[in-house]
Amino acid sequence: MLLNNFLEKSAERLPDKEALICNDQRLTYREIDNYANCFGNALVAAGLQKLDRVAVYLENSVESVISIFGILKAGGIFVLINPQVKARKLEYILNDCQVKFLIAQVKLVVNYTGNYPNLNSLILTDEKPNWEGNHLEASSFWELIKHSPSKRPYNPCIDIDLCSLIYTSGSTGNPKGVMLTHSNMVAAANSISEYLENTREEIIINCLPLSFDYGLYNLLMPFKFGGTVVLEKAFNPFKVINLIKQEKISGLPLIPTTTAMLLKLKNLDNYDLTSLRYITSTGQVLPTKHIVRLSELFPKAKIYSMYGLTECKRVAYLPPEELLRRPTSVGKAMPNTEAYIVDEDGNRITQPGKIGELMVRGSNVMQGYWNLPEETAKVLQIGNYPGEKILRTRDLFKMDEENYLYFVARKDEMIKTRGERISPKEIENVLYELDDVIEAVVFGVEDEILGQAIKVSLVLEESSKLTEKDIIQYCFQRLEKSMIPKYINICHELPKTLTGKLSKPKYNVELITS
Repeated sequence: MLLNNFLEKSAERLPDKEALICNDQRLTYREIDNYANCFGNALVAAGLQKLDRVAVYLENSVESVISIFGILKAGGIFVLINPQVKARKLEYILNDCQVKFLIAQVKLVVNYTGNYPNLNSLILTDEKPNWEGNHLEASSFWELIKHSPSKRPYNPCIDIDLCSLIYTSGSTGNPKGVMLTHSNMVAAANSISEYLENTREEIIINCLPLSFDYGLYNLLMPFKFGGTVVLEKAFNPFKVINLIKQEKISGLPLIPTTTAMLLKLKNLDNYDLTSLRYITSTGQVLPTKHIVRLSELFPKAKIYSMYGLTECKRVAYLPPEELLRRPTSVGKAMPNTEAYIVDEDGNRITQPGKIGELMVRGSNVMQGYWNLPEETAKVLQIGNYPGEKILRTRDLFKMDEENYLYFVARKDEMIKTRGERISPKEIENVLYELDDVIEAVVFGVEDEILGQAIKVSLVLEESSKLTEKDIIQYCFQRLEKSMIPKYINICHELPKTLTGKLSKPKYNVELITS
């Protein structure tokens, strides 16, 4: 199966069903399929050849959805770029994978004058694009659709062909293009929708950027099983709550940051939110107090704690019935995936509590990083069977007695202090037990005596009276001596990545004594 078949098969089965609600527009499967056919034909007529790269540099919109499926129908590879990406990174991505067409809004590219030797055409989605930019030839997205045939274009691809490049942060400073085939993405979508028990009755609200794989799959999966997507540009907690009530939302994807925003709202108990069947969360394990509060607010909703990475989309999920028993676990491997832990010598770990690197086997594992064979070789390991590839996640995990997985830290985030290796996550879990803590990150900073000193940056409730000294005293009561932070930094807001995850920059520090 090809990824574009998700739309095509749903359009055949459910042509008049509402597929997408976005920006006051409501489109059926038939309408989106016709628009995507037209756009795919327009790309082919403009010179798109099999596996050419086409970049989509848009906010979440009807046009971004049509673009993805139109590119796939034409046999191209779509490259989704976060609209918050600035000129330098945009230029790097476009040139790294030799993008041939760029789909964008005028406001995002009007001031960019970079060198794009492979770029043939700029396609603008504005209703009346006023383009006076650089040498690039510009076309109107909707004019191309209007003047192109709606017959399904010939697709020369098979399922082992690449269909997407998802750029993720790179250790060298430049992003890395994760290469995914149709079969990779179809396999991931099948496994996730299986354990979520999705049906065509599902109505899923998606406020995540489509350039983030979590946001992308919460568009692709509903199109697979014939559900409805309510697509928003960004997460607005007030609007989300109203949309849950208004549209009878059944599925709500969250990350820890948006969960914290949602739970800050007052009087949530007064809303009728009984339509919500499930909540998913990934990125980081939710603080236990947030899990408890979500369970109180949405008593009928199943809450899925999950773990994954762009290189294979999803790895594990915790069955909702286990959530309150082991709230810090990310569960076990999802269907059609194997996940296990190895020690430094590559031997499987079966001992509960012993820390090792998580390894992943499955048809969802990427093909590698675009144009980075050495980086690819570091993470795709040759397996025990001919042709087998195993993904090294570079994440440290441990298991309990029943083989449930627990995230410990990224390998490069472990703090080495006083001769010991400390997991930031363990300290963060304790900090989140303080009622006033909304967000917290723990990381190491260089220290002449300790090697690395432990630093905490956190956001507190506006009404909080907690001081840095209070937090240090709390840590002395709850943590081993080697885990006590040396620095505390109380902030109004913590920096986040483009996908909304908490980042760990080195803040200006203030020494706290006790």
